[in-house]
Amino acid sequence: MIKIDRLVDCCGCASCVQVCPKQCISFNEDKQGFRYPKVNKSICLECGSCERVCPMLKPHESVLPKSVYAAKNKDLEVRLASSSGGVFTLMAEKIISEGGVVFGARFDEHWEVVHDFTETVEGLAAFRGSKYLQSRIEDNYQKAKSFLVKGRKVLFSGTPCQIAALKSYLQKDYDNLVCVDFVCHGVPSPKVWRKYLKEVARKSDKNSVSRMLISKTDTLIKSVNFRDKNTGWKKYSFTVSLSETSVEGERNTVSQSAIFSENAFMKAFLKNIILRPSCYACRFREGKSGSDITLGDFWGIYKLRPEVDDDLGVGLIMINSEKGSSVSSSLSADCIKMTYDEARKHNPSIYSSSKMHPMRPYFFWSLDKSFNLHRLIDRSIQYKPGIFYRILRKLKLAR
Repeated sequence: MIKIDRLVDCCGCASCVQVCPKQCISFNEDKQGFRYPKVNKSICLECGSCERVCPMLKPHESVLPKSVYAAKNKDLEVRLASSSGGVFTLMAEKIISEGGVVFGARFDEHWEVVHDFTETVEGLAAFRGSKYLQSRIEDNYQKAKSFLVKGRKVLFSGTPCQIAALKSYLQKDYDNLVCVDFVCHGVPSPKVWRKYLKEVARKSDKNSVSRMLISKTDTLIKSVNFRDKNTGWKKYSFTVSLSETSVEGERNTVSQSAIFSENAFMKAFLKNIILRPSCYACRFREGKSGSDITLGDFWGIYKLRPEVDDDLGVGLIMINSEKGSSVSSSLSADCIKMTYDEARKHNPSIYSSSKMHPMRPYFFWSLDKSFNLHRLIDRSIQYKPGIFYRILRKLKLAR
């Protein structure tokens, strides 16, 4: 029976939920907005299936990549719509052209992130771009297995812990499965994300009588782009497009955009205030997820190979297996062979977990009490923790 004694010991992959033969494991949000499993002991068979598939209970060894590349999609439109070099699209298109299925993360109608699959090239557009949230995996491990058993090729992309969970859930290696993860900074609280969107929508729709209703948020927000390259790849912007009411009562679409370092949500994310507890002690970096390919931004390429950088995005490709080599070998992309040390030099998330911000306990303690999330984020970043908060942090870490 799965049991979470410490929050740091659950990565939220939901493999235990999907494998349970009695469906007696629910997956519910805690006060910080992160989801954790809870077993209905009255109907649990104590079969141990949930423990067998939990990636957090298995030792993982680091795997050095077989090869490393800096790469750019030759299609500029796709590269601009992607977070870095647009390489994932090329891999996904190859799998689909061979009759396969691609799994990835997309926004749902409420602007939360869910996992899904597509069998068409057109469906890949929803998977492009960073989401900076851990997707709700739902039953997608089950769906992936169903396709694999039928002999379909499957490209499954996700966070390193989601890839480790899928591999553990399957309990065997499938020749027709290609797993792609990415260099992960950590996953922020969905609760904070919802509160942020509600606040943005409320401020935008200040002429609406019903601006305080949560249901209004879904209709007011028209698009979200965590990595808008209109200001460049290295100084990307966070952009939200909304439907706004003018004083005359007309509705217009407006965009709110700011450099990532000036956006409240991104500041909280990058300052490590709102990450999931397990992200501060990630067990799946450095190839430990079992992925065939790891993708990311090739930060520092402008120092290592300045002639390659046009500030529109350069992707990092780390090939971890023979299957990964097979998928990437025929890609129509501009690729430059690099070394693992060069990749690591300017991207510590490859090998190191994010360090918890000392004001994180204060932030979540204040979250439900605060009517202004932007102000709370700024206050949490700027304040220096006193002895009370250092003690509180230790207590949180000890849970």
